[in-house]
Amino acid sequence: MKRVRFRDSAGNVRGGRWTVEDGEELVTAAAGPYGRISFGDETFTPDEVEILPPCEPTKIVCVGLNYADHADEQDKDVPDRPLLFLKPPNTVTSHGKRVTLPAGKERIDFEAELGVVIGEQARNVKAANADDVIAGYTCVNDLSNRDDQQREQNWVRGKAFDNAAPIGPLVATSEHLKDDATIESRVNGEIKQQSSIDQFIFSIPELVEEITEYMTLEPGDVISTGTPAGVGPLSDGDEVEIEIEGIGTLRHTVHIP
Repeated sequence: MKRVRFRDSAGNVRGGRWTVEDGEELVTAAAGPYGRISFGDETFTPDEVEILPPCEPTKIVCVGLNYADHADEQDKDVPDRPLLFLKPPNTVTSHGKRVTLPAGKERIDFEAELGVVIGEQARNVKAANADDVIAGYTCVNDLSNRDDQQREQNWVRGKAFDNAAPIGPLVATSEHLKDDATIESRVNGEIKQQSSIDQFIFSIPELVEEITEYMTLEPGDVISTGTPAGVGPLSDGDEVEIEIEGIGTLRHTVHIP
C-alpha cells in the first residue's frame, strides 16, 4: 500500500491511497499527473490536490556517513557506530514545493536518502523486531548548509534550518521496497547520485536498535538513513528529484534569496 496525505480544494486534510497503473511512474511530471489518489469513494489526480508531508514527525533522526563512498568523498573514516544527528519539525516540507533556503551561503547540498517512517512508539527495540515498529518508507532530501556545518559540532545551523527536510510524496509499505532498491538524485534532470540501499554500512534494523537504545521514537518520526556519493551544491531555481525504486519520486524546486 502507498499512502499519501493531501489537502483537497475545500481545504480539508485527508489521508488516502495513491495508486498507479502499469507503466506509469509515481511522480507529478511536467507532462501531466500520474496515478490516482483515492479517499473513500472520491478520486483525485495529483494535480487536483496539495500533496502534504506523508507523516508529521516529532523529530527526524538522520544517519551520517552510512555509505562508504560518501564517507570517502567527504574525506572521513567509515564510522564504527551510526553517526546520528537530529532535524526538528521546522525542517519538514513536502513534494511539489518551492523551498526557500538560507541566503548568503556558498554551498547548500542535496542529499538523497531513504526515510524509514515509524508506526508506533518505540524504545529499546531489538534489530530482530525492527519491522514491528516500521509503518513504511519514503524519500527524503537531507538539505545541508555546508558553510555552517563545517564550523560547528552540533550541526544546528548546518542541518536544522527551515525547509531542510523535504519528505514524500508518500509512505510505501515494506512489500514495495526491495533489499537492493536503487536510490537516485537528479538536479534539473541530470543524474547526480545513483546507488542502492544494499550499500548501507548499517542496516535499517541495526539503526532502529541503536537509536531506540537512546531515545523514544514516536509514530510519524523518520529515520533518514544516509546518502551515497555524489552530493553537490544547489543554485537558485534548481529542480531536485529524489527517486527510490518501489516508492516513487520526491520533487521540489529551490529558492535561494
